[in-house]
Amino acid sequence: MNFNSLITSNEMEGSTSNFTKESQDAELWNVTEIESLLNASFNDLIFRAQTVHRQYHDPNGVQLSTLISVKTGGCPEDCGYCPQAARYHTGVENQDMLSLDEVMLAATAAKDKGASRFCMGAAWRGPKQRDIEKMTEMVRAVKSLGMETCATLGLLKPGQAQQLGEAGLDYYNHNLDTAPEYYEEIITTRQYQDRLNTLQQVRDAGINVCCGGIVGMGETRRSRAGLIAQLANMNPYPESVPINHLVQVKGTPLYGTAVLDPLEFVRTIAAARITMPKAMVRLSAGRQEMSEAVQALCFLAGANSIFYGDKLLTTGNPETDRDRLLMEKLGLHALSA
Repeated sequence: MNFNSLITSNEMEGSTSNFTKESQDAELWNVTEIESLLNASFNDLIFRAQTVHRQYHDPNGVQLSTLISVKTGGCPEDCGYCPQAARYHTGVENQDMLSLDEVMLAATAAKDKGASRFCMGAAWRGPKQRDIEKMTEMVRAVKSLGMETCATLGLLKPGQAQQLGEAGLDYYNHNLDTAPEYYEEIITTRQYQDRLNTLQQVRDAGINVCCGGIVGMGETRRSRAGLIAQLANMNPYPESVPINHLVQVKGTPLYGTAVLDPLEFVRTIAAARITMPKAMVRLSAGRQEMSEAVQALCFLAGANSIFYGDKLLTTGNPETDRDRLLMEKLGLHALSA
């Protein structure tokens, strides 16, 4: 199965024998199986997730990434969660692309604080060729610091992934956001298939895939299962899977959405770990609103990557000192690149 295939909840019925399923290698995960995981006893689910996690990862290691916005605001898309969309009044100003010197200062500071991966995000539908030329320069420069590089630039045109790969880009982030059947409730200016097409270009260029989604956007538990199924059944599944909790920003259509129960978020982390055992599962946006106890449960459920720093594109993120203190309390250590 490749990125050009969609899996809908209605299509993926079947067995619910999740707790005897060892991996996705032999067969696909269906939505009903993953929904059954999410419905399981919390203790059983966390035990299973932690058991899988220990089979493939350092149980106390956490990969630290820093994300900066190299081009902020003015995006023409209508993603209902995004404060950078030009059509919404959120107080985010349109800013020009950062200079190479500004990016290098930020990358150096991130490395000094322990980050091993540096992620660069840009608010546009997709990059123009002149943008790709600037981005490849940034990728080469950050790589020279000995850091892993990641970029999230939107939809890619033919040949652009290849250029980024030749510059040494390690990861390309392009989230699916939600299940296919719920997608039009969140975004109308691009299709689900557009996202899959970009991911296929990234994979064809030999770049690692960073792909996850957002929970807490009013979707059902079955829709969350549908998102996890879509990710887990990619062949191969993403090397990095960011799970974001909706950060509600006044002025966006999703502002005022009923807040997701924190334990439901933990369940989603656990399902991602079980179905994608070798992936780095990243505790991403929304972490600032989470208590230390909830974050600790996420690590127990299999999260082993976080965004590290004081800002995540245009929203707040726990301060570096708070992160270090929490990691010390939990006996966690940073993984090297």
